[in-house]
Amino acid sequence: MSALKKRTSNSSVDREDDKQLTERMLSPGSDEGKTDSSLAGTRGNDVKSTGEEEGVALKRTITLVNGVAIIVGTIIGSGIFVTPTGVVKEAGSVGLSLIVWSVCGVFSTVGALCYAELGTTITKSGGDYAYILEVYGSLPAFLKLWIELLIIRPSSQYIVAYVFATYLLKPIFPVCPVPETGAKLVACLCILLLTFVNCYSVKAATRVQDFFAAAKLLALSLIIIIGFVKIGQGGTENLLPENSFKGSKYEFGNIGLALYSGLFAYGGWNYLNFVTEEMIEPFKNLPRAIIISLPIVTIVYVLTNLAYFTTLTPDQMLGSEAVAVDFGNAYLGPMAWIIPVFVGLSCFGSVNGSLFTSSRLFFVGSREGHLPHLLSMIHPNLLTPLPSLIFTCLMTLLYAFSSDIFSVINFFSFFNWLCIAMAIVGMMWLRYKKPELERPIKVNILLPVTFVLACLFLIIVSFWKTPEECAIGFGIIGTGVPVYLFGVWWQNKPKWLLQAIFSTTAFCQKVMEVVPQES
Repeated sequence: MSALKKRTSNSSVDREDDKQLTERMLSPGSDEGKTDSSLAGTRGNDVKSTGEEEGVALKRTITLVNGVAIIVGTIIGSGIFVTPTGVVKEAGSVGLSLIVWSVCGVFSTVGALCYAELGTTITKSGGDYAYILEVYGSLPAFLKLWIELLIIRPSSQYIVAYVFATYLLKPIFPVCPVPETGAKLVACLCILLLTFVNCYSVKAATRVQDFFAAAKLLALSLIIIIGFVKIGQGGTENLLPENSFKGSKYEFGNIGLALYSGLFAYGGWNYLNFVTEEMIEPFKNLPRAIIISLPIVTIVYVLTNLAYFTTLTPDQMLGSEAVAVDFGNAYLGPMAWIIPVFVGLSCFGSVNGSLFTSSRLFFVGSREGHLPHLLSMIHPNLLTPLPSLIFTCLMTLLYAFSSDIFSVINFFSFFNWLCIAMAIVGMMWLRYKKPELERPIKVNILLPVTFVLACLFLIIVSFWKTPEECAIGFGIIGTGVPVYLFGVWWQNKPKWLLQAIFSTTAFCQKVMEVVPQES
């Protein structure tokens, strides 16, 4: 009987040991799973360089060329090919439109330079989310993350994938609209394929990004060359000084909305900051990638619109469903099919870049304790954030069931600029509060001040022109507060709930064969 008790006791001890072992398996090697807003710990949590790294962690594999491709490939999506009409609609003339495109490029470059300082001071991945967390604390950062994962990232990824599918299928349906069901199916297949590539290898994902960034620059270069040829042949009626500013709209609201449309086309200039921890020599390559990328995009955007105006009047552009396609049809003859193909390639590359950076945002959010711990785990052989990539994919695929995605995005026209302004105000606050922090890049104070004032102007215009949409957007943001209180703030959860979370995490971890990141 005593032997039986002894064996039972030993069995109980073994079970307890197994449980503790499993808990250790599910816990990261450092305190990365907890929300830590101390800048002193920021550099300590950085992933080491490939040569020095031990254990399971995301490797530093993103080179300068990859960084440039991520920025260029994410900014240049379908908009410049399909509907670069938002600016000319509000500006009213060729000359004012080109000025707005140039100003938007300079504005985006100033913002990107401020983010270069932020990214080399706070060396965490996560972009805006990481900077807001460091400066403003847990709740504002969670609300930023909440809207990104719920609406902004998945909806924008699905929309670009849908445009890709539409252009891919258009040759099959030349005289009728592409069936919505078919386009949705191809869009979902595009998202699944790119998720697989990103899960398989970081290098494979960056090579895809490099290739498609080059492809879209090649397509735009073709349009620009045709434009210059047209100018050389005398096709400059719309560009003559006496004609270029006819119909200009100089009202406060029109200028604001024109800037909004232009800056939307430049969206993505801050995406490299979401993968800072995976960059090789980020102190050098992050600012270099920004300094190289933004002037390229600005020059390409301005010259592309200049080329369009050699052929199309502002009214013709506004009446076109796909400006680049109409431009190609006018000059390329039997080779006009090249433009739709390049539009599709451009969209494909943009989806890849967005999936890559979105998964890192959710990875960092999980590591900081704002999302389930599973999302900050890594496959030990592939060394990719498998759970966060699969989560990003599933959230994006859900939008295939939505019938009106654009109305949802319109609710958050102000949100992006609000978060960017908060991050840059935080940068100035850190200069004052913590001057001892290492800052490899330090921009002139006039740049962040000017940029924040411009952001406030855009936010005011948004509330002035679309007050109802902004109010609904704030209401949706507010839904994140109870989620935060339940998931993050409430620490003393009942034992049964903790056990359910633990069991679910362990099950998913075994299915995906992933482990926590080790510093």
